[in-house]
This record gives sequence, structure tokens and C-alpha cells, in this order.
Amino acid sequence: MDLITQGEALEQTPLQSGERAHLFTARRFDGLEFLSATFRTHAYAPHVHDTYAIGTIEVGCEIWHARGRRLYAGAGDIVFNQPLDVHDGAPSEGGYRYRMSYPTVELMREVAASLTGRDDIGTPYFAEPTVRDPEGAALFGAAHRVLEEGGDALAGEEGLLRAYGWCLARHADLTVRGLGRESGPIAQARELLEQRYDEDLSLAELAKRSGLPRHHLIRAFRRETGLTPHAYLVDIRVRRARERLRRGDAPGEVAAATGFCDQAHLTRAFKARLGVTPGAFRAAHLA
Repeated sequence: MDLITQGEALEQTPLQSGERAHLFTARRFDGLEFLSATFRTHAYAPHVHDTYAIGTIEVGCEIWHARGRRLYAGAGDIVFNQPLDVHDGAPSEGGYRYRMSYPTVELMREVAASLTGRDDIGTPYFAEPTVRDPEGAALFGAAHRVLEEGGDALAGEEGLLRAYGWCLARHADLTVRGLGRESGPIAQARELLEQRYDEDLSLAELAKRSGLPRHHLIRAFRRETGLTPHAYLVDIRVRRARERLRRGDAPGEVAAATGFCDQAHLTRAFKARLGVTPGAFRAAHLA
């Protein structure tokens, strides 16, 4: 494997003039990740998160696809992606500035339980990927800004919980259970990819596990997940790379351990899905 510096990797996928992306974490929320960014040309490849993705647009408009729909989010809107929702994102003319957070299912259940007074809460489900809610967007944006600036930590903690509570109370169904646990041929193929993501798996192996012919498998997999088997595999590798980078592993080592050809390959795939380089992501968790 050819090792390169993070600076060299960044040069291969630089942000354009006027663009910025700042990933940071909040220790009071067990390393919960946040992103503030301005994009004029950068477009996300289709990808998923193990967590929710909840945020708001501050300026401009983002065009994106999720749950089989073409969506638009502008200032005053709140964006909701469920865990494992396939989505992308691109700027409309003039670009957009936005703030995003990635809360875990456990955190959202905790907030939902406190709202309802029940411990047997389901997995919070946001039926609409984007909603018009200027007041909620303002609550979220203010808390996000305090956390990013590193000012009054308690104010940021309270503000974020208040914002999540607002979103859950007004926009979520709290009775859904078992999300992401569907069974069937595609679930079998996904399980194999999750188990052996660092190997050079073949369609024949996936077809054998799922019981579907190879050509049928590709079409059925995309219909159910929104991604082809290869795209899903790359996405898994990026998610596993995130886990190692959070621990402080070097990007070159992470690339080798997660099935990427080299560090440059990891950098391209990582930035296409998260908007920041592996080095910037690692630095945010080591700060």
C-alpha cells in the first residue's frame, strides 16, 4: 500500500473556494458528532448512517434524495434521516450553509422516554424527511452554534436536548419498533456484507447466501436498500473506518484494515459521504 500524508489526500478532494466543513464532537454527549458546513459544489454520494442525522439549513437550499423521493430543504426547515436511511445531498444554485448532528438511537430514546414518562418507548420515527419548522430550526441552530464555539457547555447541553425534545414531540412517531431488523433474502446478503466487509466478496457468494440469482440480487438489493451491493459495501467500509478513526487509528492503517485499496481510496469514499476527510474526522475526536 502507498502511504500518503493527510495533506496530500486532502489535495485530491479539496473543497472549492467559499466552501468549509467543520466536524466536531460534544464530550457531554459521549462524543456525539456535529457538522457545520458551507457547500457550493460538493455533492454527497448516496450513503447511510448508523445514527440519526438531524439538522437544519441556515442559508440557501439543499437538494437531496431519501426514501425514494427528491427533496428540498431551505432556511427554517429541519431535516430528519433515520438510521440506515439511504440519502445523498447536493447544493442548489448558489449553494447552502447547514448544521447537522448525528444522535444515536439510544439518545433519542432517552429524550423520548423523558417526554412520555415511559421506559418502553419504541424507536422514534420521523415520517417526513424534511419539515417546515422555523422555531424548531432556530432552537437547534442556537444550541449547535454554542457547542461549536465551545462556550457555555451547560447551555449547549440544555439547548440541544430541548431541540431534540421539540423535534420528537412535534414530528416523531414514538411507537415504531424493530427498525432495521427486517428478514428475507436481501437481509441475508446485507448480513454477509456486514460480516465480511474487509474481503473481496463476489456476487456469487452473496447470491448463495440470499438464494437469489446474481442479476435478480442486484435489482432486488437496490430496490430494497437504495444502493447496489457494491455501493452498500463501500458504505459499510466507511462506517467501519469511522469507528477506527474515532479511536485514533491513523488513516493509512484504517484504509488497510477496512478493505480500501489505499489511503487515497479511503479519503475519496469518506469525503463523498461525510463531507470531511478521514484526518479531519480523526482530529475532531482527538481534540
